[in-house]
Amino acid sequence: MRKVQISVRRLVEFVLRSGSIDNRMTSSDRALEGTKIHQLLQKEAGEEYVAEVSLKLERIVDGIAFSLDGRADGIINDQMIDEIKTTETPMEEITEDFRPLHWAQLICYGFMLAEKSDLAEVTLQLTYYQVSDKEVKQFQRVMSREDMGAFVDDLLSKYAIWAKASAAWEMKRNKTIQELTFPYDNYRSGQRELAIAVYRTVASEESLFCEAPTGIGKTMSTLFPGVKAMGEGKTDKLFYFTAKTITRQVAEDALDEMRRKGLAARSVTITAKDKICFLDERKCEPDHCQFARGYYDRLNEALFDMLQTEEAITRPIVESYARKYKLCPFELSLDVALFCDVIVCDYNYLFDPVVYLKRFFAEGPGKYTFLVDEVHNLVDRARSMYSATLKKSLVMQVKRGLDSKKNKRLLNAINAMNKEMIALNKKLKDLEKTIYVQKDELGDWNASVLKFTFVAKEWLPQNAQSESQAGVLELYFESLRYVAIAEFYDERYVTQVTRSHGDLEIKQLCLDPAFLLSEKLKLGSSSVLFSATLRPIDYYTNVLGGQEDTSRMIFSSPFKQKNMHLLVADYISTKYQIRENSMEAVVDALYALASGKKGNYLFFFPSFLYLQKVYDLFKEKYPKIRLQKQETAMDEEQREQFLESFQAGNEESLVGFCVLGGVFSEGVDLRGERLVGAAVVGVGLAQLNHESDLIKDYYNETIGRGFDYAYQIPGMNKVLQAVGRVIRGETDCGVVLLIEERFSADRYRALFPAHWNHAKTVKSTDDISREVAGFWQNR
Repeated sequence: MRKVQISVRRLVEFVLRSGSIDNRMTSSDRALEGTKIHQLLQKEAGEEYVAEVSLKLERIVDGIAFSLDGRADGIINDQMIDEIKTTETPMEEITEDFRPLHWAQLICYGFMLAEKSDLAEVTLQLTYYQVSDKEVKQFQRVMSREDMGAFVDDLLSKYAIWAKASAAWEMKRNKTIQELTFPYDNYRSGQRELAIAVYRTVASEESLFCEAPTGIGKTMSTLFPGVKAMGEGKTDKLFYFTAKTITRQVAEDALDEMRRKGLAARSVTITAKDKICFLDERKCEPDHCQFARGYYDRLNEALFDMLQTEEAITRPIVESYARKYKLCPFELSLDVALFCDVIVCDYNYLFDPVVYLKRFFAEGPGKYTFLVDEVHNLVDRARSMYSATLKKSLVMQVKRGLDSKKNKRLLNAINAMNKEMIALNKKLKDLEKTIYVQKDELGDWNASVLKFTFVAKEWLPQNAQSESQAGVLELYFESLRYVAIAEFYDERYVTQVTRSHGDLEIKQLCLDPAFLLSEKLKLGSSSVLFSATLRPIDYYTNVLGGQEDTSRMIFSSPFKQKNMHLLVADYISTKYQIRENSMEAVVDALYALASGKKGNYLFFFPSFLYLQKVYDLFKEKYPKIRLQKQETAMDEEQREQFLESFQAGNEESLVGFCVLGGVFSEGVDLRGERLVGAAVVGVGLAQLNHESDLIKDYYNETIGRGFDYAYQIPGMNKVLQAVGRVIRGETDCGVVLLIEERFSADRYRALFPAHWNHAKTVKSTDDISREVAGFWQNR
């Protein structure tokens, strides 16, 4: 008999949800506002109140053995179930039938208690807590065990058709997985070892950090063993997390390659809401968006159609079905993900505390495998995700747009925020500072922000036609994020208040995201975090949530070392203080590289300002070389045009000037003659700045390696990524020039990968010219 495990919350929502998507009614996460309120009410209920009780139920319906689980907020005297709901809705609008889904959830818990304790009837108590006014309203019903059982069986019967379809799909999928062989004729060097390591990690429910250089085929080496493990029941779903669209495409291609070998597996690629939205102005409200209006009334029909027909549910497929059924494409991709085997998406759908996939992760751990690609990018992304900022200019913009007579309650909340900001601004002026940092959170300020979220949530649906709607909504969402981050605030945070250009900015800055990332990784049963550049691996294990006993693996480059001629021009210093003095020497060195062979080159610089200065001097001194440069804020079409110029067989040499760590230093795949050389100017250090100095101070205090963790290692990773643009395939050849005296220092040489141990030092432009000419003569 088929066994299906499902939570009460998911069962009730899937079967009974109806109506429209409305962002104005979106509930902020219980973790933000609900937990403390729940604890307060539970404590006030007295000794007879048992809080947070786990309940389970085994039930056979329509030939399926269901295992239903959930957590009741409270049980009173062993015969009453209490369900607590926080709300911003005014108490006078809350009736007994305010939210039918709340009663449905409570009835399920009541039946589970009746079955567990052999009760003939159970009292069901629904408790609403109005967060703004701190009022409580309760409703009670007494239901018999028989009536509750009939209600639960009806829910399970309606879900059974989906459960049976999922069971049939799983049998088909597993059969094809058992028959699936590695999709290529041969393993590349290191590829089999990586695949074995990933399989063992999934099977043993552990974590692995892995450096897998370009050419190993890390996407297939992680997805293939993950799929094989899924077919053996060692994991239920694979999540492939990445930071870039191009890497998501590579994952889709790998899955298609396995399908061509007979695999039946459903995958969905989740595209960001702003990118996939059909409207020019994204406003997720039924009055504004036809794709949000009545969404849940049409959803299940669309899902059934899609699941009967599609396996590779990519962005175009999602958009096609969304238009066919008039559904929000973003929400459709999330809903279909529940029925998919592989989910390809951005980091934030696991790690971000606000936009994470609540469908999977809100109720605790699952039997999931997390494959986190290009994980070196997660360090900065995580600090950003776990930090939050609010600006006085946004608060004042909203305040000025409100009518004081019509919006008194909302204005009072905004004025409370502004009052706190005025006090902080005065403090900065008294201290004669533009930046103020403290380790403790700003309690009064945080309370004012939380109060605003409660009031704004009540105001928004009641003032849908107000001209202030957009501004209030923006401030509401920014404040929700700020309140969410405040829940994580501990010794790994500081609060930074900055006064600049007439504005005041309050930021909760996450210095060390390791603990928060580790907690997110625990939501799965296994995880593999990998990148072509993960050096030193202990650093990345530490800052990305690994433990002392977490497995680590480093693989050698599969490419022949002799195909890349690596030169270190340590006779030039590009340190910030003396950069102007060495600019001509830098230009001459770059020309010596590019003049050695006609072809395409990329030159990388630590900043746009420095890039521009070198570009201007190079153009003036060597006008015959064709140049193009990266501009700030290039859109996708401009980036594509930039790369399209790098073609094999160009009649003249082409040099692209780019920023280190920018869009052209990662994920760019110019194979063969499309790129024959690259230069990196400087060791990639970020310009000294206040936030990096705070990170440096934190790691100096905790482990004594502040400069390494804040500046040196992140900078060197940018260098490694940029150099990785040159050799992309087994037959590629090219020359790389590192320009900076510090590249010869022991602390930087220690960060060179093993396949760089043949680096040759050059002491002049003549040396560079001679080495480059000699390399190409021998090709």
